[in-house]
This record gives sequence, C-alpha cells and structure tokens, in this order.
Amino acid sequence: WCQAAACGHKADAMDTVKLISAEGFEFVIDRRAAMVSNTIKSMLSSQGSFTETTQGEISFPEISTPILEKICQYFYYKLRYMNNTSNIPEFHIEPEIALELLMAANYLDA
Repeated sequence: WCQAAACGHKADAMDTVKLISAEGFEFVIDRRAAMVSNTIKSMLSSQGSFTETTQGEISFPEISTPILEKICQYFYYKLRYMNNTSNIPEFHIEPEIALELLMAANYLDA
C-alpha cells in the first residue's frame, strides 16, 4: 500500500480517503480499500456537509498510528482477496497488538 503523497502517485481527491490517527498521522488510501469498512463507508456516503463526506477525511482520535496502519494494510488485503477462494495468504497480526486491533476492527466493522 502507499501513501499517495509519499510514493509520488497523483490521485484524484475523490479516489482517495485520508484517515487520521490519534497522533495526527495521515494515511491516504484508495477509496475502494476504505470502503471495506462499513463504518467508513457510512461516514463517506452520509447526507449533509460533514467533513468526512465533503473532504474525504476521517479522524480517529481513539485509534493509534500503528493500529490504523495495520487496519489500512488489512483493507488492501481484503480488497485483493475478496473474491478469491484459493491460495489466500495469512494476514499476519503481531500478538502484542491483537487486542487493540480487534477493538478497532470491531468499531470500524471491518
């Protein structure tokens, strides 16, 4: 996965979503990958002029940078293997972050 600004990828603002961790780190990811999360999908498609909808930017003050990074990696993993039924590699999760990651994934409905 890549942070659009970091890898030189010029993406249309409507094709990307900015997820901001508790520490203020910004993850710019593909909108399709972000839509893996039902919570994010609802935030981005809500009616009204909310920052999430108009700017494609969502802050997660309760999710730390390492956890949000792992979640972004999972979004791309899920998107890649969504319709695949064989040879799906294991998504490695370090035991020390498992509980915090589980709580964040539960909140994000991912």
